[in-house]
Amino acid sequence: MFRADATPVPVATAVTERRRQPLPSAGAGARRVEARDPHLDNAKYLAILLVATGHAWEPLREGSRAVTALYTLVYAFHMPVFSTLSGYFSRGFDGRPERVGRLVTQLVVPYVIFEVAYTCLTRWTSQDPDRPLSLLDPLYLTWYLAALFVWRLTSPVWRLLRWPMPLALGLAMAATVSPSIGDDLDLQRVLQFLPYFVLGLSLKPEHFELVRRREVRLLAVPVLGCALAVAYWAVPRMNYAWFFHSDSAPQLGVPAWCGPVMTLATFGCSVVLVACFLAWVPGRRTWFTALGAGTLGGYLLHGFVAQLAEFRGWYDGAWIRQPAGEVTVTLVAAAVMTALCAPPVQRVFRRVTAPRSAYALLVRQPLPSAAERTPTVRAQRTPDGESSNPRR
Repeated sequence: MFRADATPVPVATAVTERRRQPLPSAGAGARRVEARDPHLDNAKYLAILLVATGHAWEPLREGSRAVTALYTLVYAFHMPVFSTLSGYFSRGFDGRPERVGRLVTQLVVPYVIFEVAYTCLTRWTSQDPDRPLSLLDPLYLTWYLAALFVWRLTSPVWRLLRWPMPLALGLAMAATVSPSIGDDLDLQRVLQFLPYFVLGLSLKPEHFELVRRREVRLLAVPVLGCALAVAYWAVPRMNYAWFFHSDSAPQLGVPAWCGPVMTLATFGCSVVLVACFLAWVPGRRTWFTALGAGTLGGYLLHGFVAQLAEFRGWYDGAWIRQPAGEVTVTLVAAAVMTALCAPPVQRVFRRVTAPRSAYALLVRQPLPSAAERTPTVRAQRTPDGESSNPRR
């Protein structure tokens, strides 16, 4: 052993000096682990704005080729973005009981609450008081909670596989030729969006750095422009319901072989658009970065505004279908979603969107380990100041 000046150091002295070196702070490490990536929070916020504007455009599609083209383009990548990010955030899920318990309270409990709430709202707005309540048939927005629950439970299995992406794509392709899957837990969407989730499981931080390179950002501009032009061209020629991933090929009125082909085509298109979207998402902290933490709550709450707007006749005016009206609808949808993602609103609705108290009510607390049950021997000080703890 040698010092910096090449002076020999006895081994015992080297060991003593090494012991005297300060240990790394556990608190600092925890802060580094818990730090949120502003790029991903920004992506979640901007993507949830596209979800809100897409729903706001739905009543405006009829008779407007431009709105339908924008609607098709947005639906080609906004839910793939969320599915991919959900997979990326699920890389650490290992299936331990406490993690499964949190999964139940974070997804299953809000699923039940909002499934009942949306069923009641639908009964009222559609003047259909006899509409059945079924927790196995997700209504409106709740399908994503069911899908995320299934995906995250199976994420340890996907991480063990040698080739997870081909298998996920194979399941999605098989789903498009299987109309008998039915509506239970909206398994068509669960399976057809599965490849994006598995893609997220396979991503690493350096992949997000790669799409943010300057050359990728410059290339994303003409790609998005071409995608919009293709969407405008395809409006009278293609059924944009392929991007919903909620029906099989026979249910869409086409031969069964079209299902696997369109699965690969839409997956390739969506992945390219997701990369273009992430390339232009700011990587620094912005005024809306904090709103990215409340996107799931905003997603669940904005459906009430969207349904009530249509029920109350807010789209009945002729001016609303003019360019000025369509821009107004877009801005209002973005403003409403921004407000719903704000921390004060999230705190008000936390009991239904993120009911932490349900964890203690529904999940059995783990028994203390043997080490925790062993009483701690308190160290007694001798007159010379040394500890008399025999395990010291």
